[in-house]
Amino acid sequence: MTGPESERGLTLTHREQVLDWSAVRAAEMRFASVTVSENVNWRATGAERMVTAAQEAGLHTGARHYARPGAVHDQAEHFVRTASRLGAFAPGSLAPALEVDAESVDDRFVKAWIKHVRHAARIRRVLVYAGHDWWSRRLNPDRWADPDVVLWLVRHNGIPGRPGWFHARLGLHQHAYSADLPGVGGPVAQDAVVYPFTLSDLLL
Repeated sequence: MTGPESERGLTLTHREQVLDWSAVRAAEMRFASVTVSENVNWRATGAERMVTAAQEAGLHTGARHYARPGAVHDQAEHFVRTASRLGAFAPGSLAPALEVDAESVDDRFVKAWIKHVRHAARIRRVLVYAGHDWWSRRLNPDRWADPDVVLWLVRHNGIPGRPGWFHARLGLHQHAYSADLPGVGGPVAQDAVVYPFTLSDLLL
């Protein structure tokens, strides 16, 4: 079951080009997650401009970190410093997200990253973003997904909010990567809130 049509959003990296944020907002996009950092020292070129533009367009905007194996404390600190400068921990922002895609990033890493980010940013709600294979075979969220952690499943099946995989903490579904979103030049990842979660359950 999918939530209201208004509870849709998009996932952005430095590769996407948003040409018209007003058109994006008019297309009923309510939130955006922007990759701002990776590993212990990489920052996304243009992330500040993208986050600011999304915020000004009225989207609930959050920051995302791409995890690499090792140095989890340093990665968390780097992410918090970067996201703080962008105002990504302000009330009403989409909660910060950890993207798990690199080999050897495991449950211990995720648990430690969440702990460090919560302490450094003084927030509780955190999103963990990963593909279907990670959720079904590699990660065990029962080891670290408390009531303030929301799982975000990447599965491009074209059915918003119905990913074909279930967990009690599953609240977001990336259902498409396509070029049909107004205001964006080229393909972009699109997301939907998973029932019974609402957008407010994903915000700081």
